[in-house]
Amino acid sequence: MTPAAIWYGRHPASALLAPLAWAYCAVVAARRAAYRHGLFASRRVGVPVIVVGNLTVGGTGKTPLVLWLADWLAGQGRRPGILVRGYRGRAERWPQRVQPDSDPALVGDEAVLLARRSGCPVAAGPDRVAAAAMLTAEGGCDIIVSDDGLQHYRLTRDLEILVLDGARGLGNGRCLPAGPLREPARRLASVDLVVCHGSDCFGGYRMDLVGDRLTAVADPARTMDLAALRGRAVTAVAGIGNPERFFARLRVAGLAPTERPYSDHHPFSPADAGRWPAGPVLMTEKDAVKCAAFAGADHWYLPVVARLDAAFTTELKQRIEALAHG
Repeated sequence: MTPAAIWYGRHPASALLAPLAWAYCAVVAARRAAYRHGLFASRRVGVPVIVVGNLTVGGTGKTPLVLWLADWLAGQGRRPGILVRGYRGRAERWPQRVQPDSDPALVGDEAVLLARRSGCPVAAGPDRVAAAAMLTAEGGCDIIVSDDGLQHYRLTRDLEILVLDGARGLGNGRCLPAGPLREPARRLASVDLVVCHGSDCFGGYRMDLVGDRLTAVADPARTMDLAALRGRAVTAVAGIGNPERFFARLRVAGLAPTERPYSDHHPFSPADAGRWPAGPVLMTEKDAVKCAAFAGADHWYLPVVARLDAAFTTELKQRIEALAHG
């Protein structure tokens, strides 16, 4: 039985775990209140900070939205930098400036993906205040976008954007471990903007991820239409927070992949690749950054970009301008 079966259904184990969830909710709510009332200190880094986060455990589409924001901010004449935790990175010293050719084993897979796609400075580190300071001091950034970190209250934020999976929403509405929530559901009402991935939900702005052209993992100059694999035997691997969303995207495109889900941030290795069948193997771009060193000629990833409501852009621009005049 997987946690998702408990969190996104009516499994009786959720009720059994409810007392632990109540305790968890109480602790995280008290911690947020302590920061809000000045019992714990939050730090400013001299430039506006936009936090893109979620309330639930697992993937909701934060990283594509962060890339969209960085591109949009650059188009507005800003110098954005991206802040990321560097989850599962094994660097001995933090924070780290992340380059397109950085080792994902040291700084994390999402950090390398962001550096490759965004074209702007990226810093990784569990101490987000220190990483943000690095972006302003070394990267010349005048605004920072934090990928995740909604619950990292030590870093003062000027704008909070909450991303929800439109299909799964808040699950059973319970905190960990009985449900998927990192904070009580009422936290939803206190964020500045809500973005719903894949459908409309909670009155938020809709975001869709689009992309129908594959890129070879070993040679990014090689591309192929996803539709070219219809009718062929293909394998799909995914080490992301919600592998089913990736598999569903392939099915909607007319493919019938053999699905191999892995845990989120799985450290793919040559041994993993050796167990994949011959023929096309499809993966997400986040997984591809970990497979580039040993990928075969028929290993492909599917890049996607975020598409958002025009109304979201309008409100975002108004809020950014208000920060500049605040």
